[in-house]
Amino acid sequence: MKLLKDILYRAGIEEVMGSTNIAIENLCIDSREVTKFSLYIAMRGTVNDGHQYIEQAVENGAAAVVCEEYPLSLVSGITYVKVKSTKIALGNIASNFYDHPSSKLKLIGVTGTNGKTTVATVLYDLFTKLGYSCGLISTVRNKINQQEIPATHTTPDAITLNRLLYQMVEKKCTYCFMEVSSHALDQGRVEAIEFKGGIFTNITHDHLDYHKTFENYIRAKKKLFDMLKENSFALVNADDKNARIMVQNCRAQIKTFALKSTADFKARIIENQINGLHLMIDNTELYARFIGDFNAYNLLAVYACALLLGQDKMNVLTTLSTLTPPDGRFQIIRGPKGITAIVDYAHTPDALENVLQTIRNIVQKEQKIITVVGCGGNRDKAKRPVMARVSARLSDKSIFTSDNPRNEKPEDIIADMKAGLDTSELVKVISITDRKEAIQQACLLAETNDVILIAGKGHEKYQEVNGIKTHFDDVEEVINAFKLIEQKS
Repeated sequence: MKLLKDILYRAGIEEVMGSTNIAIENLCIDSREVTKFSLYIAMRGTVNDGHQYIEQAVENGAAAVVCEEYPLSLVSGITYVKVKSTKIALGNIASNFYDHPSSKLKLIGVTGTNGKTTVATVLYDLFTKLGYSCGLISTVRNKINQQEIPATHTTPDAITLNRLLYQMVEKKCTYCFMEVSSHALDQGRVEAIEFKGGIFTNITHDHLDYHKTFENYIRAKKKLFDMLKENSFALVNADDKNARIMVQNCRAQIKTFALKSTADFKARIIENQINGLHLMIDNTELYARFIGDFNAYNLLAVYACALLLGQDKMNVLTTLSTLTPPDGRFQIIRGPKGITAIVDYAHTPDALENVLQTIRNIVQKEQKIITVVGCGGNRDKAKRPVMARVSARLSDKSIFTSDNPRNEKPEDIIADMKAGLDTSELVKVISITDRKEAIQQACLLAETNDVILIAGKGHEKYQEVNGIKTHFDDVEEVINAFKLIEQKS
């Protein structure tokens, strides 16, 4: 419990109506979750405006309301705090309410289009194996030491985030590794959060349905590095042309990593096989159970971050050699007749190209690549034909299917994908709207030693159709399809 007056620091107050010397027991941005002694913060979202639900919040027991505009009727005994921006106010109020937990941890934020989950998760796994108590906030899962907490967003809202960090402090965590999405940065979810370091993996076209332009997308990512203080570090991928933009006017210590460019931390791929990577990192060899150029970058980012956090080089490399990729990130399933299935989260043109190019570089001439891929509904339509072209160019056979169609018809999404193909590419494509059938068909088409890529969903355990989520797991479907094949043979 806190007094309202004690949690309004840096909230950008313009006016207060009522007493701030009142007890607040919890914070809410959803009026349906409000109970007695709650503080309700009216947020403006992309779909709903929390100001429309102030009356409901008060009816449910809110003791105070933070808003940008007062409601038409004010209720006696309720305190109303008018602020310039509830987006900015929320982060500061949440941090104040939970006693500024981010300042009590070594918190590392990871941003970029691809690689966030792998870098954050491998850092968590590495530091846990090195003997530290750690927290993880990621697309796949949130963890406090070994306790797992389901993740609903890549980066939680400011209240959930500060509560998680507070719980980590209570559980004596030293480090927390956190994915920071462009949406979270744009929406102020990490407002008032203190980062010890920020990592930039790469940036390619994604989320333009939300950000509208690539420049807006870059600007959102850059906010993480604008937030960093002088006693923190900014670690950026020097091989990405936008790395310099990320750290313009950055106050933190700037460090770089690269495979191709001059950088503070360098790596070279010696061998890239289906069993893993053989790397030279800062003149020391590393054998890792990760595959592909993109994972060479991810491992190098992890290595560089660990050294910037004061860890011993050989301890880090030795431990890295024992780790495996997170679920749904180039996850390999062995099937009958030497067939290999790979489940990967690749859902952008660049990520899909990276994964397929990696497979193409590894397989022998006689091995075929069969790709199952779709595009999400109610999302950036511009990438649909681009992803289709990538799949058709780098696969021997492509099966276009559903990938969370949401409120769109799967047939319409597939039509958008096929619109990007010429006649020679279209002959290599099969359209199967049912994702389960598509995966089964890919497994049936595969011959001895062929490779199947199931792209787009990775770790996700659901399929979203018309606003309803039902259980669906690509890994489970592949295993079941392989079992059926074995039973028939």
